[in-house]
Amino acid sequence: MDETLRQLGELLLGSVPTVVMLALLYALYTVIVHKPLTRVLAERRSKTEGAVEKSKADIAAAEARTSEYEQKLREARAAVFRAQEAKHQAAMQARTNAVNEARNQAQTQVQAAKAAIERDRAAAEKSLPAEAANLAQEIVRRVLQPAGAGR
Repeated sequence: MDETLRQLGELLLGSVPTVVMLALLYALYTVIVHKPLTRVLAERRSKTEGAVEKSKADIAAAEARTSEYEQKLREARAAVFRAQEAKHQAAMQARTNAVNEARNQAQTQVQAAKAAIERDRAAAEKSLPAEAANLAQEIVRRVLQPAGAGR
């Protein structure tokens, strides 16, 4: 057993430089590689998350502007529609006014024509007995006139 303990002691003594080297390697790895790598990864993550947050904010702002533009577009379309409707109403009113004016002028002309016809009828009724008498005299004169004298 002494031999085993002695061999174990030699083995432990021989492993001390390996343990020291391993500890030194771990310390150097931590200082040279692990800490800078962790710092770079953390910085990258913060930048990435910051960029993601910034892009989310930009998307939200773009959506807000888009909805604002859409609202303005709807308002502009409504204004154009109202303007077209107002022009249409004005045109319809002008057309109605023109039709009414033409109707009034036509009625005035019809009334004037009726009055003229009534005057002509009244004048014809006045002159009819005199003309009838003249025609009757002319007929009698021609009937009573000898056959060869008037022609």
